[in-house]
Amino acid sequence: MTTAAASAAEFELHRRRLFGLAYQMLGSADEAEDVVQDTYLRFSGADRERIEHPAAWLAKVATNLCLTRLTSARARREQYVGSWLPEPVVTSDGTLGPLESAEQREAVSLAMLVLLERLTPAERAVYVLREAFGYGHREIAEVLELSEANCRQLYRRAVRRVSTEENRFEPPPERQEELVRSFMTAARDGDLAGLEKLLVDDATWWTDSGGRVRAARRVIEGSAKIVRFLQGVLPKYAVGMEYRMAEINGAMALAGWTGDELTIVMSFELRDGRIAQVHSVMNPDKLGFVRRQLLSA
Repeated sequence: MTTAAASAAEFELHRRRLFGLAYQMLGSADEAEDVVQDTYLRFSGADRERIEHPAAWLAKVATNLCLTRLTSARARREQYVGSWLPEPVVTSDGTLGPLESAEQREAVSLAMLVLLERLTPAERAVYVLREAFGYGHREIAEVLELSEANCRQLYRRAVRRVSTEENRFEPPPERQEELVRSFMTAARDGDLAGLEKLLVDDATWWTDSGGRVRAARRVIEGSAKIVRFLQGVLPKYAVGMEYRMAEINGAMALAGWTGDELTIVMSFELRDGRIAQVHSVMNPDKLGFVRRQLLSA
């Protein structure tokens, strides 16, 4: 086997983990793929004798590439039209690694990725490496080239910023699927009363269209307002749309198709047995990756 082939083979062992790291850092599947590719190019061109621990070396390179992108992403998102949401990703195929526990699934949920937007790039790197990948503070310090004490401080600050008062108890998967299926049926049938029963009183509805399609640009707060909003949009957008259920970002979600075009992905955060948040991604630029996943499933 040639040196190039050996490097490629070894890199493949780490590709999925690197993609998961980059995705949780950036909230973008397309950008995460770019980071993974750039990391591979650096790995293939590096002096292998100087890389004692490939996994640690790759994680450091990928993390720093993400930090560079996050700095410019913040300015772009300040100018973003309407609500910004992460790109949805199918997780039933292991794209983001094993999601065997409630904590692992929560770490990749759209709701958590939205919370991570509160953090500075350094805080986000420390939080993701610690919470999602189990790095110790000493390992994180080596990745970021910071002191261990500084990393601990960044982590404490990040935890405070992403903490919420809501009960994040996750219902059994069967209950999640039941709620999403009920929502799908009620939306398809135009059953507004049924939809309102599925929502907690202070539910919120987020829509990311990026200004590319007509959609609500502000977060809609309260079940009554959400139902009034749906009363206006369901007759226009639900006609001719086929809803399919899929595991997206660690939980059951809805994908809306018009012919072979994916037009919307809705994910749900639950509380007390009902729906507390709906994250609706309609920006076509953010649906390409998940569309390819769904079509190849």
